[in-house]
Amino acid sequence: MSDWERSSTARVTAPARPRKLAKVPFVELADGRLQGVVSSGSDIERVYVSSVTAGTYTFACSTNNNRPCGGARGGFCNHIKALIGEAVLQYGPERVARYLRAESVDGEPTAQTITDGMSAARPAQGDTKAAAPVFSRFLRHLAYLELVPTTAPLPEMQWFPPTRTVA
Repeated sequence: MSDWERSSTARVTAPARPRKLAKVPFVELADGRLQGVVSSGSDIERVYVSSVTAGTYTFACSTNNNRPCGGARGGFCNHIKALIGEAVLQYGPERVARYLRAESVDGEPTAQTITDGMSAARPAQGDTKAAAPVFSRFLRHLAYLELVPTTAPLPEMQWFPPTRTVA
């Protein structure tokens, strides 16, 4: 590990396994939820913002224009199932299960056992208030892809105070 990596105040966790970004381009464990952006299976220009709340498993799924998901009626839609699957690839099954407080009865958790365990609790459908901030963060991440690669610091990424002076 380089000096820069050791002195950094924010660690970046490597993905548990590589994943493809076409179906679920953005997934995060934040704000007490598993949340992210999932591409539509039928319309290339449509995305859904999906989330599952830790502990209660309250779920929400809507388009980026805040239109409700047609598949999220009384249970997890395919967007939420895809989100859980990609979260397991990104963070590992143990971390996702621990964050969501989803217990697996069959030993080691998998995306399927996590989904089944949460579905068995008959979670309620929640509101879509979180969709706007999640989609905004996703768009902000996309903006970084348009930047020219550089090793110089980015001013908007300097929110962490320096831990020591540079000579």
